[in-house]
Amino acid sequence: MDTRALLESVERLISDNMAEVQAGRYNITYKSDGSPVTSSDQFLERLVRAHIEQHLPDLVFVGEESYDFQSPSQDGYVALLDPIDGTENFCSGLKEWGVSLSIWRKGRHLGSMLMMPELNERLITGDDVPPVYSRITGLSSSFNEGIVDALRNAVEYRVTGCAVYNLLNVIRGSFARFINPKGAYAWDLLPGLMLALEHNCLVRVNDEVFNGQFLDPSQRYRVDIQHRYDLHRR
Repeated sequence: MDTRALLESVERLISDNMAEVQAGRYNITYKSDGSPVTSSDQFLERLVRAHIEQHLPDLVFVGEESYDFQSPSQDGYVALLDPIDGTENFCSGLKEWGVSLSIWRKGRHLGSMLMMPELNERLITGDDVPPVYSRITGLSSSFNEGIVDALRNAVEYRVTGCAVYNLLNVIRGSFARFINPKGAYAWDLLPGLMLALEHNCLVRVNDEVFNGQFLDPSQRYRVDIQHRYDLHRR
């Protein structure tokens, strides 16, 4: 199975199991940092991990709910997964939550997926994106003084509480820019960053131009992504 077919099979797997995902929506506990986690986060991570491991030998799996914060080996396949990005939205009954997945091999990107199951939207490596034009800046919901400057300078702004939603929107042009000045982990960002590069966005990570390298999941990264309307694939 090639990478695109594998990612599409994961999309179908999630769609086929949405009844169980929604059943655990309000079964909430809290992590040591105070952020919520639901039984659905854990269910989806187990489900997707088992599926990918059937197809990729010697897989190193990095999932938000099980990662031990040790730098992973890149000798073979590596999968990064955020099973529910925007858990605060999800467990509050909002539809703006997503799944973020990226597949790598020996440090080389093979393919990524952003999926918004309840909004029936997805973006997978190789997909075309119809052009949309916008003046909106999307902002992270994690407060940082940099957010204040971004609010001051934005023509219009939106705070949605879901990195997948923000990344998907800046890639397709529904946001002119997405800024996270506080930082997030690779499973939140890397799939969307790789798709942003594929669609000719200008991507900066930790204030430097990002060229598509693997990001160590044990660290947090600040991002600033601008949609290049002059390079928008038509």
